[in-house]
Amino acid sequence: MTTDTISEQEAHEIAVDAYIYFYPLVSMDITRLQSTNIEAGKKFGRGPMNMFINIPAYPPADVKVVVRVNFDTLYSVAWLDLTKEAQIVSSPDTQGRYYLLPMLDMWTDVFASPGSRTTGTGVGNFLVTPPGWVGKIPEGVSHLPAPTSYVWIIGRTRTDGPADYDAVNKIQAGYTVSSLSGWGKPTVPMATKIDPAVDMETPPKTQADTMPATRFFTYAAELLKLHPPHITDQPIVARMKRIGIEPGKSFDFDKLAPAVQKALASAPEDAQQIMKWKFPTLARVANGWSMNTDTMGVYGNYYLKRAIVSQVGLGANLAEDAIYPLNLADDTGAPLTGANRYTIHFDKSSMPPVNVFWSITLYDDDGFQVANVLDRFALSSWMPFETNADGSLDLYFQKESPGRDKDANWLPAPQGGFNLTMRLYGPKSEALTGRWNPPPVVKAL
Repeated sequence: MTTDTISEQEAHEIAVDAYIYFYPLVSMDITRLQSTNIEAGKKFGRGPMNMFINIPAYPPADVKVVVRVNFDTLYSVAWLDLTKEAQIVSSPDTQGRYYLLPMLDMWTDVFASPGSRTTGTGVGNFLVTPPGWVGKIPEGVSHLPAPTSYVWIIGRTRTDGPADYDAVNKIQAGYTVSSLSGWGKPTVPMATKIDPAVDMETPPKTQADTMPATRFFTYAAELLKLHPPHITDQPIVARMKRIGIEPGKSFDFDKLAPAVQKALASAPEDAQQIMKWKFPTLARVANGWSMNTDTMGVYGNYYLKRAIVSQVGLGANLAEDAIYPLNLADDTGAPLTGANRYTIHFDKSSMPPVNVFWSITLYDDDGFQVANVLDRFALSSWMPFETNADGSLDLYFQKESPGRDKDANWLPAPQGGFNLTMRLYGPKSEALTGRWNPPPVVKAL
């Protein structure tokens, strides 16, 4: 399609929108390549496609592989390749224990979420099929049609501290992936094909953020051949044709009109600026907490939010499964620092409204856990807190102990800046709709 009839300004506007639209797809594929181009067990959470890679324990203080890692669940991760055959994902009977196997398509939408909330805690078998699949579904197996031919499963199983590891590890061993033709047969170990051309060191976010326009749009067009647009994407698909990007076709930058080439070249930088500008207002703020609950996990045509979430927290869950209030400041409007002492007070009648459990995790300013004398990184609702006489609860966040009688409610803080992330698993409607908000983090006088 010719691009001679479009002005440079209009081409640039479309290119910026196209960059934001494609950013999650490109980020996911870079992540997939880096995560699966390795033998199982060689590196944290990585291994071949079509098998689960289980994380057997919380990371210790000195292991800083993933930012804002949780200390509530153990991860079981799998990338599915449906290009040759549909796959059956199985989960064991967890005996009532909370688990979640969210399935993300390559656009980062959660299209299915097997687990306690949706399918229960009994044995589950789920046939995951690629677009256009036609075939027979085995008896006793639920069909989950995937919008794309690659799928990312970021499984989580509730874990109440290190004493719970053995029980959880047994459950993790029951998460399996089988090809449809191999269903019911002995499992065949996955072969690992290492591609030396894959950058295994540069973080996927850095790779995506620094990719020049020519490579970015060429890469995105190739991915679009395998992973079709969502059915509601037709308006932006029609606009992108005006700058030479069409589903099913390779993108040839050199064949574009000179003005269009110039317009596309500056699109990544301008799109990144828009993403950076929008981020602070992406969610409502209440009592110093960012409450990002709307359209999480399924973004519709809110492409800007989808891109920003992909950039700052790739792999986000559906809000109905878990929400993550992020503290921005204390009750005075200042960021948190170990130079001060802080408390969070929950009245008995206003505890975090959850169907499962909740936690508060402390991270340094870079998003990593902080080594401390208690070797404790989170305060979780399963812990034996000391409550007040009226049933209320005070939690303490400070460098020094608040007193031996309060240590059960204490999370040690570092010398410098830090922040808090609350996690609500199975949040109730009042948390999702804003009728309940976390109380402020109060600075001690």
